[in-house]
Amino acid sequence: MMSLPALLTAKPLLAAEQAAAAAAGAQPAKAPFTALSPSQDPMAMASLWQLTLGMLVVLGLILGIAWLLKRSGRFQMAAGGGLRVLGGLSMGSRERVVLIQAGETQLLLGVAPGRVQTLHVLDRPLQPQQGAATAGFGEQLGRILGKGKA
Repeated sequence: MMSLPALLTAKPLLAAEQAAAAAAGAQPAKAPFTALSPSQDPMAMASLWQLTLGMLVVLGLILGIAWLLKRSGRFQMAAGGGLRVLGGLSMGSRERVVLIQAGETQLLLGVAPGRVQTLHVLDRPLQPQQGAATAGFGEQLGRILGKGKA
């Protein structure tokens, strides 16, 4: 191991040696501690772009998988398995009507920013129809609330 004074004087001596060799026309001596080449430098722009692109791909995969799980209904957390969202309708830009099953009871909730309100507790639970999509939910809801009889 080199002493501290030897380390402090090594670089100026090396520079003087290289200058003398250059003046004599000889090939300069290589420095013992050379900087990394741009291809080896971990902070080179190519390495930073590659790292950024890799992180964006991983983040995109995470978001894509989360979106797929949410769309398939597997991402929905249930409170002990007894609470499910059965359907919902948009009533405005930020307001929704949501039908929730809690055990054997079905609740119709109004959901707005900063507020959730029970609109109706259904006496008879809605039964899902075969082949019915969101239109079936709207029809059943109207029939239960008495609007379909008019």
